Amino acid sequence: MVAREDYTKAYKAGKKEYQSRLMKGELPTLKVLDEILPPRGSYSEVPLGLVQIPMDQIVGTKTGGRSNAFAANFMPIIRENSEFALKWASLCGSHQNEGIRDPIKAYEYMNKFYVEEGNKRVSVLKYFEAVSVPGMVTRILPPRTNEKENRIYYEFVDFYNLSGVNYIWFSKLGSFARLQAAIGKQPDEVWTDEDKLNFSSIYNRFTAEFEARGGKKLSITPGDAFLAFIGIYSFESLTDKTTNELREMVVKSWEEFCLQEEEEEIDLKMDPTEEKAPLLNRLLPLSSPKLKIAFIYEKTTTSSAWTYAHELGRLHLEQTFSDEVSTVYYENVNKDSIEEAIADAIEEDCNIVFTTTPTFVQASVKAAIDHPNVKILNCSLNTSHRYIRNYYARMHEAKFLMGAIAGAMTENNRLGYLADYPLQGSIANINAFALGAKMINPRAEVYLEWTTKKDTDSMENLRRSQVSIISGKDMVIPEDSSRFFGLYSMERDYPRSLAMPLWHWGKFYERLIRTIMDGTWKYDDNTAAKKAINYWWGMSAGVIDVICSQNLPIGTKRLVELLKSTILSGEFNPFSGILYSQKGVVQSDPNSSLSPEEIITMDWLAENIVGDIPKLEELQEEAKPVTEQQGVENKPIV
Repeated sequence: MVAREDYTKAYKAGKKEYQSRLMKGELPTLKVLDEILPPRGSYSEVPLGLVQIPMDQIVGTKTGGRSNAFAANFMPIIRENSEFALKWASLCGSHQNEGIRDPIKAYEYMNKFYVEEGNKRVSVLKYFEAVSVPGMVTRILPPRTNEKENRIYYEFVDFYNLSGVNYIWFSKLGSFARLQAAIGKQPDEVWTDEDKLNFSSIYNRFTAEFEARGGKKLSITPGDAFLAFIGIYSFESLTDKTTNELREMVVKSWEEFCLQEEEEEIDLKMDPTEEKAPLLNRLLPLSSPKLKIAFIYEKTTTSSAWTYAHELGRLHLEQTFSDEVSTVYYENVNKDSIEEAIADAIEEDCNIVFTTTPTFVQASVKAAIDHPNVKILNCSLNTSHRYIRNYYARMHEAKFLMGAIAGAMTENNRLGYLADYPLQGSIANINAFALGAKMINPRAEVYLEWTTKKDTDSMENLRRSQVSIISGKDMVIPEDSSRFFGLYSMERDYPRSLAMPLWHWGKFYERLIRTIMDGTWKYDDNTAAKKAINYWWGMSAGVIDVICSQNLPIGTKRLVELLKSTILSGEFNPFSGILYSQKGVVQSDPNSSLSPEEIITMDWLAENIVGDIPKLEELQEEAKPVTEQQGVENKPIV
């Protein structure tokens, strides 16, 4: 009797779903796999064996025979006095008494499941809100295409072969590989049974809190949200969190989830905002306390030119704003101590914190969520976090000019380029150098060497290549007497300086601080768009330049100044016109220019470059953390 009542409830739920879908112009009944498959012969079938099938991924039937017995939510729509209803009710009673254990038979296509045998079992289990059902599954692999959905699916197939996990899904390319890395696995590492149980526990607990907060109203998948979540809080840290702690973390991270809905998550600020706040707003901060700014360095000023450059920026701030600003710095900080360093800076009443390496992004975001009144900025590029702001410089503009100098000065058309990390932005620097050289000298070739590559003597390789001019590291620390930096020619193993690029971090920090002081900081924040803010300033902002040596001929100097003026005015983009990579045409329109996003994320090398982009496993261990955080993938041009 109770089972018949359950059928009546299920029948009403089915009718309601049926009518609702009809009114929306949607298919009211179950999808039929046979009706949506590609042409026979174009796909292959792979038996998966016994699989635990997530109930919410069962969307239809294999054939059309039973599709009209159910609404699209798998609730029955056949009248209550039918034989079908009696069988459904009988199965319902069996489930309540002893549980449904017999596996169904189903096909998986594009990570959705279609039932061949066991439709009523699925209907009953969905009625009782079961999480999954065992099933003998056959996977149907469609032909590969370049469509986004197809590419995501094949990324899932690779992930499934390692993990056996089929209940997480993403809406963005590359997410499955990022998840594999985020939980501490190598790209081809197979999951253990313990890994699977641990992941299932953490992911299901997160999903419950995410959906309880209203996650189903967002356009992203729970997987998208989870990947963003463990980008803030490490996967390992979630193991021992209580339900209340996890709930609080989800609430605090909500803007990060909303950010995932954006088509373009990052709002690139190519130049400082010129809009001024009302006079009253600019006067009010005069009565407020001095700004106290913390700089957090990964290395020391005596061991790292990168750290030394930012230290010069800090000193510039103190000199420029001697009455308004005080600064402190923390050096030799690593991934294990960064959270403690940020916490100490905030404890010391710092209201602005600059973390100067991409490897500090995660800790920066966590601190920003916990301390919304502290402005935290991280020196990285193309980083999509809502709670912090990121900043970097368009060094490719300077590298283009240096390439032009090298192309004009070379005697044998062989140029060398020493690169360190294959990061987003760094590839643009290399290509800009090569394009600048080619513009002045069509026969110029650039021999690319990576100083962070395993078992490689990059300088010896350049010597063997007989390069005449080398683009080396951008700058040196004062204690280093070496002249092997910037752009130099080799004369009997001795470098002769030609030019050097200038990262003017002092000017960068000054302009950022002025936006806070004069009240224009808020104008960068489009609250309606909910995008992450990245400052990517270049020569036009005065944060990048090229210093020419006295060794350059006057004509070459004039050429550099002419090219610089066109970049400054916006009349010329180094990545404009027809562009060729090592693999073919990148841009065929002579009147087009690559977008800022295309420049940042480029993963190809110009046709006149001899060399390649190293994969992660080819790099030295110390180079892997920053590359994992912000590296590019060496993918073929599609």
